[in-house]
Amino acid sequence: MSNLPFAATTPVSVSRVGLKARDAQALANFYRDVVGLQELARDGETITLGAGSRALLDIESDKAAQPDDPRSAGLFHTAFLLPSRADLGRWIKHAIDKRIPVDGASDHLVSEALYLTDPEGNGIEIYRDRPHDSWKWTGSQVAMATDQLDIPSIVAELPGSDGGWQGMPENSIVGHVHLRVGEPASAADWWKTQFGFDTVAKYGNSAVFLSSGGYHHHIGANSWQSPGAGKRDLSRTGLAWVEMRSADAKAASTYEDPWGTVIRALPGQPG
Repeated sequence: MSNLPFAATTPVSVSRVGLKARDAQALANFYRDVVGLQELARDGETITLGAGSRALLDIESDKAAQPDDPRSAGLFHTAFLLPSRADLGRWIKHAIDKRIPVDGASDHLVSEALYLTDPEGNGIEIYRDRPHDSWKWTGSQVAMATDQLDIPSIVAELPGSDGGWQGMPENSIVGHVHLRVGEPASAADWWKTQFGFDTVAKYGNSAVFLSSGGYHHHIGANSWQSPGAGKRDLSRTGLAWVEMRSADAKAASTYEDPWGTVIRALPGQPG
């Protein structure tokens, strides 16, 4: 088993995300300079970024696309999972030094996270997980909350001689993807049917959290901004697809969720 985070060691996990952008180069610059990804490849109008040699994000150019509608189904955020609390502290110091605007910062009990938005309106989470054996479960439900993040405590973990933020370290991954949907219960049914995901947490009828192998969530789905949303308008920017790695997949497959979001599945073993 590799030293990848627990989120990548489950039977199914998130591999990477595709975004459609009006200005792909500007968006790639943001994910490089602010988030800390490195450019790995270019293929025509698509720029691939990642951490180490692991591709995490494809940005596809569509200059004619209309801006994303936050009230429709689509992307709520892509969540980049750092390997350690010290890595999160380095990113926080980087954000402070560069005066990077942050939308929020939360302690979720299972994780510590900060939130921001890219120039084309796509949500981003940068987080680290607490050890999975410390998570509190009641039956099949994991305890999560939205408490105030103790930023000084995180930054204090860095040694005085620390070299600072050098971009996302190797073994950073996309830990989860949070989707805007029209009806979370339908999303839960779809992910259970197609990928065998378990429902591990609910926020009333407006949000559900789903996972494989006992993770706190690989997929979130909420209707906070998008209640009753129908099929997505594919002429808009935003989420192009989500790619999953599945130990059960025999070959590459492509699905669409009830709102027309493209979900790819690739065969592959955990880690």
